[in-house]
Amino acid sequence: MPKLPLDQWVESVVDWLGTNLSLLFQVLSSAIGGTVYAFSALLHLLPAWLIIVLLAALAYRLGRWPLALFAAVGLLLIWNLGYWDATMESTALVLTASLVSIVLGVPLGIWCASNRTVRNVLTPLLDFMQTMPAFVYLIPAVTFFGLGVVPGVIASVIFAIPPTIRLTHLGIKQVPGDLIEAADSFGSTPGQKLMQVQLPLALPSMMAGINQTIMLSLSMVVISSMIGAQGIGADVYRAVTQLNTGQGFEAGLAVVILAILLDRLSQKAVGGGGGKRRGRMGSLRRASWIAAGLVVLLVAAGVFHWAQNRAGTENEVARSVHSEIIGIDPGSGLMKAASQAMKDYELDGWKLVEGSGTAMTAALNKAYTNKQPIIITGWTPHWMFIKYDLKYLDDPKGSFGGSEEIHTIVRKGLKTEQPAAYQFLDRFSWKPSDMEEVMNSISDGMQPAAAADKWVKEHPDLVAPWIEGITPVSGQRIKLAFVAWDSEIASTNVVRSVLETKLGYKADMLQVEIGPMWAGIAGGDADAMVAAWLPTTSKDYYDKYKSQVDDLGANLSGTKLGLVVPAYMDVNSIEDLK
Repeated sequence: MPKLPLDQWVESVVDWLGTNLSLLFQVLSSAIGGTVYAFSALLHLLPAWLIIVLLAALAYRLGRWPLALFAAVGLLLIWNLGYWDATMESTALVLTASLVSIVLGVPLGIWCASNRTVRNVLTPLLDFMQTMPAFVYLIPAVTFFGLGVVPGVIASVIFAIPPTIRLTHLGIKQVPGDLIEAADSFGSTPGQKLMQVQLPLALPSMMAGINQTIMLSLSMVVISSMIGAQGIGADVYRAVTQLNTGQGFEAGLAVVILAILLDRLSQKAVGGGGGKRRGRMGSLRRASWIAAGLVVLLVAAGVFHWAQNRAGTENEVARSVHSEIIGIDPGSGLMKAASQAMKDYELDGWKLVEGSGTAMTAALNKAYTNKQPIIITGWTPHWMFIKYDLKYLDDPKGSFGGSEEIHTIVRKGLKTEQPAAYQFLDRFSWKPSDMEEVMNSISDGMQPAAAADKWVKEHPDLVAPWIEGITPVSGQRIKLAFVAWDSEIASTNVVRSVLETKLGYKADMLQVEIGPMWAGIAGGDADAMVAAWLPTTSKDYYDKYKSQVDDLGANLSGTKLGLVVPAYMDVNSIEDLK
């Protein structure tokens, strides 16, 4: 039975939207980015101690001493641990995502309550939005809006808006029928009935939905950090990739404190859902005045912050890319080298955007398609050098070091327990052009396993020396760990293909982050990897685990790290960025 080309259809739809609705996406990006900037400006404009005092006072007003004490102690702890600025960045993202969800969700919930057709259309769509893994939203968001906080907000809104819509609809539908009849008998218009009867009585349900939306938005801060949204989520993600348990606990604790505080404050905002209709009408009016005042305050804070921090010394290249270098996974050796390069070349005011390899290539594809300037952290071999006309920026100070090698690392004991696999892995070696051939097939839409099988079948002369004289086994299992970089996906799948088709093994592929990959080999949870970039990229992990693993040497030489730009950009050296 032929496979439906659903993936190709989705890609076509995404490409069509990106081409034909680019102006709309630019407007949305400006509006959302401006809102996040305004919230962030306001939160950074006030000193930390003043924000703590104000939030503690608000907590006392809504929940008395227990909540006020928790707010003061929790926020002081975040400040003491050094996560205040990151927490404020995440708070700005959460508040923006929640605001957008409320502005869109409440009217949609009201519309669902008054129109059965709308409800029947939206219900399966909301089911889809709530159950589709949140990671799926990230790449289309990057394609449409680029890297940074805006796609993080968009992904958060898609994931978090359903409770506001559902519970607004539920609250209105649960208004007693006799009250609706009484309003009708007094000649109320639909607008009067909605504003004076239905919404006040539905307010507790609506606030429950808004509370859940805020919590779901907060749950997206770590995922959003994978596409460049900075904040406390980036610290959590960095700790995961580096296996830094202490830092992960500290950053995670900041997320917990922020979550509890936002949850309790939003729950108490309308007195826990109690109160008479008149009190609820007062809550609606009060909320309207607060919203209006907040808008004025945000605009003023944003303008003041922009005027205060407007850069007057940026060169033309810096202005064209907003002084941003698009990076990959936080904590990787390439990112550390890029950070060192920024210090060496005194790139003050520049920002290294953390994310992932996939998000970086998505941002590159968008910029290259539109002939826009972009600076990325790059490495070879990589399929992007085949697909795009790119160039490395000269590095006269040598911040990125010389060429690297990719080593094969296996667990202790593999040589005696699985000698056939050990012999093959010890011999496995190929050239960057070979790896790029596999990567290019994958980038053209072929599945990684199929691309690797094809390469192995078409290059028997290269494969033969790897397996010469090795006696095949009968179905023994071997675990191969790899990190989801394009180069490592290609090389690990080629190794898998040879082990299975030539040596009789059954290979299990374990996709993990770079830190857990090294820890898995050292602990014996995985047997081998062919993804150790040395001496720069994996230096920290190699130094930590080298006594617990066996290094079989280089399987590929001639790699390179550095800052990369499209060839159409008129810049040739890192020094030109200053």
